[in-house]
Amino acid sequence: MNGPGRKVSTTEVQIGPMRLTQDPIQVLLIFAKEDNQSDGFWWACDRAGYRCNIARTPESALECFLDKHQEIIVIDHRNSRYFDAEDICRSIRATKPSEHTVILAVVPRISAGQEETSVLPLLNAGFDRQFMENSSITACYNELVQIEHGEVRSQFKLRACNAVFTALDHCQEAIEITSEDHVIQYVNPAFEQMMGYHKGELIGKELTELPKSDKNCADLLDTINTFIKKGKEWQGVYYARRKSGDSIQQHVKITPVIGQGGKIRHFVSLKRLHCANENNKQLYKSHRDEKYTEDNSQSESHSFKCKNRRKDSTDVKSITSQSSDAPSLQTRRYSSMARIHSMTIEAPITKVINIINAAQENSPITVAEALDRVLEILRTTELYSPQLGTKDEDPHTSDLVGGLMTDGLRRLSGNEYVFSKNMNLSHSHLSVPNTINDVPPCIAQLLDNEESWDFNIFELEAVTNKRPLVYLGLKVFARFGVSEFLNCSEATLRAWLQVIEANYHSSNSYHNSTHAADVLHATAFFLRKERVKGSLDHLDEVAALIAATIHDVDHPGRTNSFLCNAGSELAVLYNDTAVLESHHTALAFQLTTKDSKCNIFKNIDRNHYRTLRQAIIDMVLATEMTKHFEHVNKFVNSINKPMASEETSSHSEGSDCECTANIKNFPDNQTLIKRMMIKCADVANPCRPLELCIEWAGRISEEYFAQTDEEKRQGLPVVMPVFDRNTCSIPKSQISFIDYFITDMFDAWDAFAHLPVLMQHLANNYKHWKTLDELKCKSLRLPSENNN
Repeated sequence: MNGPGRKVSTTEVQIGPMRLTQDPIQVLLIFAKEDNQSDGFWWACDRAGYRCNIARTPESALECFLDKHQEIIVIDHRNSRYFDAEDICRSIRATKPSEHTVILAVVPRISAGQEETSVLPLLNAGFDRQFMENSSITACYNELVQIEHGEVRSQFKLRACNAVFTALDHCQEAIEITSEDHVIQYVNPAFEQMMGYHKGELIGKELTELPKSDKNCADLLDTINTFIKKGKEWQGVYYARRKSGDSIQQHVKITPVIGQGGKIRHFVSLKRLHCANENNKQLYKSHRDEKYTEDNSQSESHSFKCKNRRKDSTDVKSITSQSSDAPSLQTRRYSSMARIHSMTIEAPITKVINIINAAQENSPITVAEALDRVLEILRTTELYSPQLGTKDEDPHTSDLVGGLMTDGLRRLSGNEYVFSKNMNLSHSHLSVPNTINDVPPCIAQLLDNEESWDFNIFELEAVTNKRPLVYLGLKVFARFGVSEFLNCSEATLRAWLQVIEANYHSSNSYHNSTHAADVLHATAFFLRKERVKGSLDHLDEVAALIAATIHDVDHPGRTNSFLCNAGSELAVLYNDTAVLESHHTALAFQLTTKDSKCNIFKNIDRNHYRTLRQAIIDMVLATEMTKHFEHVNKFVNSINKPMASEETSSHSEGSDCECTANIKNFPDNQTLIKRMMIKCADVANPCRPLELCIEWAGRISEEYFAQTDEEKRQGLPVVMPVFDRNTCSIPKSQISFIDYFITDMFDAWDAFAHLPVLMQHLANNYKHWKTLDELKCKSLRLPSENNN
């Protein structure tokens, strides 16, 4: 039975940015008999402009609902003589359309003194509300209008969300929606396809439960959380791990969604494969209209459908086609330029430059000009190296920096440097390791103190006849369980130490096996510091000790700049880049693996060997000075600063353990620590007790003097003119070295490793050199001290 034919109008409803049109409300009245109550609802519908139908039986009620899908159903629940109202409600609720329908139960009026019954049985049967019997048209009208503006309007908005979900399901960008607690609530098919998961494996899981890629920067997740928790949108490049275990690079945009209580209730993530990743096979849209260049083209995975391209897009193949119908040169050039401008080359420095470029557009002219200068600096290659002034610059600093931080490409044509016999780089003369007897008591007694920073390496050099590396190495390696880790015998380790030490040149005043032993000692000392120890694994410790032992093997007592200028065989072999450091590592591995008697790696599996070898090479190459400031700056920004901010924000006792645990989870941070450790160990002379510091200063100065002498004899460019033995001020050279290289690096290392003894020695030694310089003394000590 249909209701009266009053003219009804549609209603406009807003949901977010969507504007919807709601048709007139339809009401189904289910009453077995016509009475005042059914009439009340009938005329109330007429007044409200609703379309109304009446059903008398359960069967006709269900049939009518499945045909009309009414928004409101009113069921007579006053008398069970004709039908069971709850059964009818359940049968309707069993249908799909009913999820957006409000079902009202009309219940008998309560007599005076009668207790009101619970509404729960009705709710359990599927009813949404109950209406106490009242045949007044106004009462029925008020009830229906309240339902329309409340539940029906809400259900209408929810039903409109189906259109949004349909759009999401067909969107080519991967979309993920999570709760405020990062529980996954929705992923679209594109996300399933990109990540290799089925949505059933993801919905309801926390993001923390899914495997993470180890290719992201250490603090990236913290940065993202900081943004989105403040309600800010974050976008950038992020590595994600697919179900298969592969890491893929994605461009990600995460938007917080504010909900109930004005709080963030959802996070919506849009993800697309990042075009810079070689593993992400993509097809670029090569030509678009102006909107294309404004919005930046989006790359698409090859797995996405590409057939329905926009009509103004040009097939990639047509761009390079040489056929008669190929685009004109200008069109092809436009297409190429559009593709270039749309490329998202996401190197960090590129991001910085792009941000500055964007900031310039709306900046005052003075700010824009300043930013131009910033961009000019950022586009240079030597970002980490301080620029020395050209006027009134300390010549000691200039020469020292020039000699240590360049590859010396100031070559004179026709000059070929030939090594003298004591620097011959052929290895036919290599010593065969001899059997080492038990350590003599005098050596053993000295080594009892080897764990102290003030250990005197020169005394060990004297009692071992310039073979300190073998004896100190055996003691240190035993303390760190190196033989056990490598699964090699002590005899093999002894033989290896002998071979390595035999290939250090005892004729060098500085770069000899005593220096190697000194660096090994410093490395072992650093490895025992609590925070260093907590940040590294056993493999890292073993790699560091081996790297320290070999880091200057076969050093000719000349700098990289000298070898490049001389056109030496090594400089040619290594393309004038990290010449000596590359040679030290290559030779060390050659010497180790050529004879089974000294091959300390022969019993470890291939994967361990490759990881260990890579770590050793990386540390030895880090001792090359051209990248000194890069290593130090990366350490400060990736280790010191995050750790300082953590310590500031956390006053709990366990915060230090938490810091080192976080470092241990990021291999890149462990690498920075190992580089910084061997760098500091390599140049720790200014942090040794004064007498040791003075001895080392004399030795390095003599080696530089000898190089200057040779450069003059050979007619080569003099790399460090101030190191002329007749005019050089050793105190000035030490002051320059400490000021330029040592102070900042050891401040950073001390902030991490806590080295108060070293920092005190450094202050004392600096004061010693300053005092000598102020007194115009050019030697290691005052003349009066030398006489004593």
